[in-house]
Amino acid sequence: MQVFHLGKSKYAGDLTGKGAELFAGRWNRKGVPCIYAASTLSLSVLEYAVNNSLENIPRALSYTVYEIPDKSYKKFSTASLPGDWTDRPLPVSTMDFGTQLLRDCIHLVIAVPSVIIPEEYNFLLNPLHKEFKKIKVAKIKDFVFDVRLKQ
Repeated sequence: MQVFHLGKSKYAGDLTGKGAELFAGRWNRKGVPCIYAASTLSLSVLEYAVNNSLENIPRALSYTVYEIPDKSYKKFSTASLPGDWTDRPLPVSTMDFGTQLLRDCIHLVIAVPSVIIPEEYNFLLNPLHKEFKKIKVAKIKDFVFDVRLKQ
């Protein structure tokens, strides 16, 4: 199965999860590595647009396609998530929920509904998992962000 991540070109193909480890995210606390990806390239673009101001979007963007083994992920429904999972600013409950799952290392990949489109999924790739080497970079390609999304 392929999942997609959009980010700065210099970090394209990252397999460490260092960015999320340094800055945290909706599903992880600082200090816990994680790679955020989406089920489609278009969802990864929407997620990037929502989480970055126009001034912070670099000219050098790339998308990475990660190949994850089939059946390597655990899918969580909206009903199984903390009740405030869609809130802004990011709720502590979701950070704790995801951090615990990542630290437990039971699942190589965790699938959670997107806040933007709950019927579609984001994927949390877990660099701490013992089988993480099974995740491969399938493709990296330059991407031009259409600023009309932010206007």
